[in-house]
Amino acid sequence: MSPVFVALDTPDIERAKAIATRVRHHVGGLKLGLEFFMANGRHGVHEIAEIGLPIFLDLKFHDIPNTVGKAVQALRPLEPAIITVHAAGGRAMLEDAKAAAPTGTKVVAVTMLTSLDANDLRSIGLSPDPHEQVVRLAELAKSAGVDGIVCSGEEVKAAHAAWKDGFFVVPGVRPANGTAGDQKRVVTPRAALDAGASILVIGRPITQAQDPDQAAREIEATL
Repeated sequence: MSPVFVALDTPDIERAKAIATRVRHHVGGLKLGLEFFMANGRHGVHEIAEIGLPIFLDLKFHDIPNTVGKAVQALRPLEPAIITVHAAGGRAMLEDAKAAAPTGTKVVAVTMLTSLDANDLRSIGLSPDPHEQVVRLAELAKSAGVDGIVCSGEEVKAAHAAWKDGFFVVPGVRPANGTAGDQKRVVTPRAALDAGASILVIGRPITQAQDPDQAAREIEATL
């Protein structure tokens, strides 16, 4: 099974289905985020799930523990393979999210968005070292009993060293010849895997390619 989950970041369900259908033999799963979910809801998730690949529901919950627990519970009928919550929501929120998730669903905590850098951290009153912030939140996620974290390829090696059996989701992955877009901390797919990534989230390099299937195959060949 390929570690690549393709990010179908579009509100257009027909476009999402078309891309997913084209690449389905060369990726390991499909990531649906806020953009897709707000436009298509649970019904849309069911439709994409019919393609037959694991669904990563990337909604990044961050609210009081009770609210997040109930929100996760509301997703149970969808049986997502992976869901995300923000590690910065704190221990009780992480624990409630894990307790509310279906048995087969991995709950992963977002440590720091790959669109942020040291200046962004400073502007919200945090220590300006992204590495330090990710490691701190990884320790929190581990102790709260969730399955793993989302972090950039730059931090996954240290997180993996500290959490041997953790599940590490790495976004901001770009092929060597790709453009970074709005991501500030990017790595190649091979480098991310070598550093300890469990799955790689790749969007535009596949979804905006002239031939998405060929793009997915080329990335698969580097793994």
